[in-house]
Amino acid sequence: MPGSCTSVINLNFQEGGEGSPSNPAKFNNQDFKQLKDDLLRKGQQFEDPTFPHDKSSLGGSHGSEVTWLRPADIVKLPKQNKAEAVFCTEGVTRFDFGQGSLSNCWFVASISSLTFHKALMEQVVPMDQDLNNHAGIFHFRFWRFGKWVDVVIDDSLPVKDNRLLSVTDKKGNEFWAPLMEKAYAKVCGSYADMNFGWPSESFKDLCGGVNIKYSISDEKKMWTILSNASSCNAMICCTTYSGKEKKGAEPEDGSIQSNHAYTVTAVIEVETIESSKVKLVRVINPYGKFEWNGKWSDESDMWKKVSEKDRENCKVDIDGEFWMELEDFCRNLKFLFICCENPNFIDGDVNCQWQSLTHHGKCTNGKSAGDVLSNPSFGTNPQYRQKVNIIDASESKDINIILSLMKNYGQVNRKEKKGTKIGIHVFKIPPGTAQGDLSTEDIKKLTQLNGTNKDTRWGELVETHSMEPGEYLIVPSIKVPDESADFVLTIFSKTNAKIN
Repeated sequence: MPGSCTSVINLNFQEGGEGSPSNPAKFNNQDFKQLKDDLLRKGQQFEDPTFPHDKSSLGGSHGSEVTWLRPADIVKLPKQNKAEAVFCTEGVTRFDFGQGSLSNCWFVASISSLTFHKALMEQVVPMDQDLNNHAGIFHFRFWRFGKWVDVVIDDSLPVKDNRLLSVTDKKGNEFWAPLMEKAYAKVCGSYADMNFGWPSESFKDLCGGVNIKYSISDEKKMWTILSNASSCNAMICCTTYSGKEKKGAEPEDGSIQSNHAYTVTAVIEVETIESSKVKLVRVINPYGKFEWNGKWSDESDMWKKVSEKDRENCKVDIDGEFWMELEDFCRNLKFLFICCENPNFIDGDVNCQWQSLTHHGKCTNGKSAGDVLSNPSFGTNPQYRQKVNIIDASESKDINIILSLMKNYGQVNRKEKKGTKIGIHVFKIPPGTAQGDLSTEDIKKLTQLNGTNKDTRWGELVETHSMEPGEYLIVPSIKVPDESADFVLTIFSKTNAKIN
């Protein structure tokens, strides 16, 4: 998927500060290098006490029928290729793996997108690891609530009926993907805690970038969105309708699975021999099989209508990846998820420079929490000021500020992430307003921006704004003032917009 973007000026960390890309925080306070050096000195294999080989790590209904085996033993199982177990060979691609028996297509589809981003891939999956002299210990990095964390695991993987329970390795002896999935299962709480989700969640954990969810609508709008995202080399996934919704939406029957996530791997426009142009979207199924069999599928006669050069450029193998015409894509898919370190995919301006700053805060019951402006305690909520110095007047509703608000759950199991809703309020501050926090009565005198005061119970709340030059007040809040919540607020602004 071609494309590139300018880098984002990250104001969150001093170089090498804890939680930065070069110095991730230690998940469970486990130091990978220290543990590995100690194991090698003692000649021992690592067994992770914080993610044991039992039902607590599996979760769900799996139990005694599951065994935990290291890669060297897995390749010796029946129906395996018997080749020597390796961590990674010849780089990583979306064809290295397939979804296993877990219902975590949302995560596996996200990994497929990640493989297009070499630098980010190496941030998440340190490539200086191998299965020689490794002491049975590996580590992976994820972006969690505003900082990078380093997650340590042992290399024992759950096996059932002589097959990996988790993501499958298509080569039969390459283990970077199953081990990465285990590290993410540890972050989630267990393998079962990975069941069911949205690609936006794993996208955020893989890069910490700007995350936008779109309802798939008319073809013109979707083509613009897909083209912009592709030109910016964004990560793109999509999800299908449920079984009941599918009937109501009347999609074409072409073996598109309901309640499933797919990865968008390319978009292209081809010209037919009749000189008509056709917009195509390339999609891959996380299972690595079960392909679309409608128009422009692998064996479709439609390919006879384009040049031999286009046929060759668009050639795909029988590996779960296929092409769909944009019309069929919009008919069969429900949501589009796009994530990128740089927000430029929103308008397709790849040359625009952005900067970001993350605030960690807390709304506290009885001290700093108020849900709505009519509540006298509203002014006790955390307050952040944002100066905007530029806007592109030539562009209608130029997006120059993006707000991301997340609850910070810490290390709570993924399925236990519940609680009160959180939201964002944004106000325009007139010139001459005194510095410092404003009272509820003072805030009531301000102009509130349209479209603010949205809220979410879980996940991430993202707002895009076209703000005229001036100063603004951003107030995160929780829906119920007698509850508490930690949060992470990230402000993305076009350069020359100064952040307090």
